[in-house]
Amino acid sequence: MPWSNQTGGGWKGGGNGGPWGQGPRGNGPNPPDLEELLRRSQDKLKQVLPGRGGSGSGFNPVLFVAILAVVVAFLGYNFFTFRVEPDEQGVVLRFGQYQRSAPPGLNFRLPYPIEAVYTPQVTRVNRTTVGTIQDDRNTGANGRDVPQESLMLTGDENIVDVDFSVFWVINDASKYLFNVQNPEGTVKATAESVMREIIGRSDIQRVLTEERLGIQASAQELMQNKLNQYGAGILVTQVQLLNVGPPAEVIDSFRDVQAAEQDQDRVQNEAKTYANRIIPGARGQASQIEEAANAYRDQIIAEAKGQADRFVKVYESYKAAPAVTRERIYLDTLSGVFADMDKIIVDEKGSGVVPYMPLPALQGAPPTAKQGGSQ
Repeated sequence: MPWSNQTGGGWKGGGNGGPWGQGPRGNGPNPPDLEELLRRSQDKLKQVLPGRGGSGSGFNPVLFVAILAVVVAFLGYNFFTFRVEPDEQGVVLRFGQYQRSAPPGLNFRLPYPIEAVYTPQVTRVNRTTVGTIQDDRNTGANGRDVPQESLMLTGDENIVDVDFSVFWVINDASKYLFNVQNPEGTVKATAESVMREIIGRSDIQRVLTEERLGIQASAQELMQNKLNQYGAGILVTQVQLLNVGPPAEVIDSFRDVQAAEQDQDRVQNEAKTYANRIIPGARGQASQIEEAANAYRDQIIAEAKGQADRFVKVYESYKAAPAVTRERIYLDTLSGVFADMDKIIVDEKGSGVVPYMPLPALQGAPPTAKQGGSQ
């Protein structure tokens, strides 16, 4: 029970500002010295009351009422009111039990020890860092490393060094003060537990590359769910990864592995480029050969159909006039057979061999000397 609190501005007996010794300090006015106040009031009364010091001065009721009003107002302001700043939320306890929350501004309360007041700052953004030690002014990843907090095991059984910060505010002052004994330690322990769970479900390559934003969002959501289960009265506003990488002992080997993977990617890209250049040409040649084969097929089929149609026509002519058609076929066949042969005409009734002069050949031959003399 906070019996040592005389002003309602904070918990003094705990030495650290909260009922659990961990909450924020109060910021109410300092308690007045009651004995000194009474002594000064008696001196004022002696000055205005008749018969003071053996003198015969008269009583001044107006001055007496004014002094009495000032004293009452002073006592009422210090014992029955308290001020809550704009960035704070007042929590009023009555005999050590939560009674109500007070908004910013001037509020009334019963004097201590009946009611006590705590005023934690609910709009200040608090920062808790896991994996490294740094002051509030340092917002980067530099700081003294804490391996027992930052080294985590991934899903593919690799070790990764993760440093991150959690930003949070108080969204329910009563829960923040009375449900959790050490709010900052609870936030840090919850953050480390949640991050280990998320890293344990991921492989190291995705943790180091494309999963950073996803890890931050998942950690914020899981942390908020756990803190809500604890009733901590804390709202997690952001989870920020500061440094994610392999441990210092294996950093050189890890860089060699990364260089080998980059070389592998480069060779694969070159092979894909070569394939993209060769494959279209081969496909074009294959299409050209296929089109030529289709054209040859169509040509042979057309010629066969033409010969079949010609044979049908000849057959129809032969049926109409067999003798004439037979003679015509005979002459066409001989014309085709003797077209490129030397010919000798034999006259059975005459002298026998008849000279044959190939006129078409003579028309294209150059004149000889004998032919020139006869002309």
